[in-house]
Amino acid sequence: MKTLIICTTAFLASLSSLFSGFGLGTVLMPVFALFFPLPLAIGATAVIHLLSNYFKLFLVGKWANKTVILQFGIPAALASALGAYLLSLFSRTTPLFTYELFNHSFHITLLGIIVGPIVILSSLGEFFPFKFSFSSGFMPLGGFLSGFFGGLSGNQGAFRSAFLIHAGLTKEQFIGTTVIVSILVDLTRLIVYGWAIYWQQLSTVLSKELQGILLAASLAAFAGAYLGAKWLPALTFKRLKILVAVMLLLLGSAITMGIA
Repeated sequence: MKTLIICTTAFLASLSSLFSGFGLGTVLMPVFALFFPLPLAIGATAVIHLLSNYFKLFLVGKWANKTVILQFGIPAALASALGAYLLSLFSRTTPLFTYELFNHSFHITLLGIIVGPIVILSSLGEFFPFKFSFSSGFMPLGGFLSGFFGGLSGNQGAFRSAFLIHAGLTKEQFIGTTVIVSILVDLTRLIVYGWAIYWQQLSTVLSKELQGILLAASLAAFAGAYLGAKWLPALTFKRLKILVAVMLLLLGSAITMGIA
């Protein structure tokens, strides 16, 4: 049953994250945590997230805008290192409030109260008539801010999508560019977070059961991404922006409440 639940979540989250540019790790990690200790849940989610992004690169990477990758992606990757370092410092602080829900503890932190509302505010522009776009001159600044706040919050995809959805890209360019920028930022964050050491520890405790679940969930994530790529022609850019806005709103609320 646990394999079915995890694989279904990986499939659906991968499907939606292909369009929105984020959400796979945010949705999948809490589901893993229902069945495995938190360190294993975080590590397993990181493995699937990275493998899924490489598969998406194969599917949609050809549409990426190389100029945006250079102007936005490189500053985002560099700034995410600084944000990730600060996150490691903030993670040692005492939660402001802790509550129980469905036999799980959730912690409201100062970082969550700061970052969550920022994510929520970034979603509101799509629900009101006010529209804006970023010129190429603002790309490095947008990349730096999205990378920094993404590394700081641990949810880098949300800030990246909030900027790139207004970068004047086509829907194909938006999706392809977000995948490549995601890989750049993820690799940087993983190094700063110390995943190389963490993976060495993780590999010593991986059971055959978890290895099987990792394989099955990765394949499910691949299937979700593949189906999303097939559905892409039917998706309008307006619907894409609404999807991003809704997911930003949900994620910002989850961060504020200590769920994500």
